[in-house]
Amino acid sequence: MRLRGTAVAWRPTIAELLFEYAVAGDLGFTEVIAENMHPDRIPDELRALPVPIVPHGVTLGLGGAELPDPDRLRHLADLAGALDSPLVSEHVAFVRAADTPDALHPDVLEAGHLLPPPRTRESLDVLVANVRAAQAALPVPLAVENIAALFTWPEDTIDEADFLTELVERTGVSLVLDVANLFASATARGSDAGADLRRFPLEAVAYVHIAGGEFRTVDGENLYLDTHGHDMVEPVLDLLTELAGLYTDGPLPGVMLERDTDVTPEVVRPEYDALRRAVAREVSHG
Repeated sequence: MRLRGTAVAWRPTIAELLFEYAVAGDLGFTEVIAENMHPDRIPDELRALPVPIVPHGVTLGLGGAELPDPDRLRHLADLAGALDSPLVSEHVAFVRAADTPDALHPDVLEAGHLLPPPRTRESLDVLVANVRAAQAALPVPLAVENIAALFTWPEDTIDEADFLTELVERTGVSLVLDVANLFASATARGSDAGADLRRFPLEAVAYVHIAGGEFRTVDGENLYLDTHGHDMVEPVLDLLTELAGLYTDGPLPGVMLERDTDVTPEVVRPEYDALRRAVAREVSHG
């Protein structure tokens, strides 16, 4: 399943703007944060959108040591059914130490953040098992997203491109390729984002994410932080243009703008225009 066109993630504060885009034919699809939506209480403004809607989970923890929680999977499945969604998306990440307390840890340890799993053979085997379990529980295909990883584990033996490629080969899962996350990870580890991009399994991409961020110096290191609350920076937009140029045998998968703070029409309109210019740059001159 591959989505098409350009898009903006649905947020209540820009519901009217997204309806305007959809009616004008300028919105290919949208996405909702699954944990913020109840299958029995879908907002009328969201139901009114005449475009595909993707539930996007953030707490499943597919990179964790335990199989995905059945209640979380049921919520994703029910939401996909309520929204008539073409697919469900989540992250290649772990988010908690355990789903249930034990004698040593009386409280479930939640990270409150998307953390990268170690890229080792053992970790990949666990991820494959978890993805397969999620696929079996969902009524629609699953797509998983690369996260913004500001550090790597000392145990890592597989780079991100090979890690995701083997995950796709072993499970048939699709990808949500987040170019801003890819740029942030490459900046943190000192690699070339464009070179990394060209080694990703691009044929498996269901759709693309892009978001704003900022450069910041942390403990003497120059990092790019994917904040979802700043304007998109030119290197990330350039990476999107480069990605569009790699799809020589067919159209670029759908590209969606994410924004989580300062989400107003006045802010989103120019950002969305910048996204579409970055894609059109390749279409016109690539």
